[in-house]
Amino acid sequence: MSAATARAVTRGVVFVHSTPAALCPHIGWALESVLGAAAPIEWIKQPVAAGTLRTELSWMGEPGTGAKLASALRGWVDVRYEVTEEPSPGCDGSRWSHTPTLGIHHTWTAASGDAVVSEDRLRAALVASKGDPELFRAEMAELLGTAWDQELEPFRYAGEGASVRWLHRVS
Repeated sequence: MSAATARAVTRGVVFVHSTPAALCPHIGWALESVLGAAAPIEWIKQPVAAGTLRTELSWMGEPGTGAKLASALRGWVDVRYEVTEEPSPGCDGSRWSHTPTLGIHHTWTAASGDAVVSEDRLRAALVASKGDPELFRAEMAELLGTAWDQELEPFRYAGEGASVRWLHRVS
């Protein structure tokens, strides 16, 4: 394959922080459908939410795969998850976070993992806040996904030390 026809590749991680056991096979099938390859997922107990399981899956694919993975998981309201996609040539990184109470949140990310807020979104936050500093703080918290981070944080720590399966797609 020549350099002109080479496709860009990126990577990311799917973190299913908690899900009822009954959804595990369906989540696996949804991820495999997007990735186009078998995804041998190892589910472990989620100690923060009794009766739920968690997993992590690293992936490689074309830019935009993270959005497809997040969309594939979006229909299950009892699932807490995050999908990350690293920046790649010509594409920003992204993180999608979902909780049953808040729904889904998307933010662009820098190579360091920090949230990136575009100038148009900042201008809209300034207009919406009408010069009120407290309203501006609330607008910024929404843009940065603060509520999602606060709800997911205990689930993230509960997963420390969990095994990670690497899935590489061969094209």
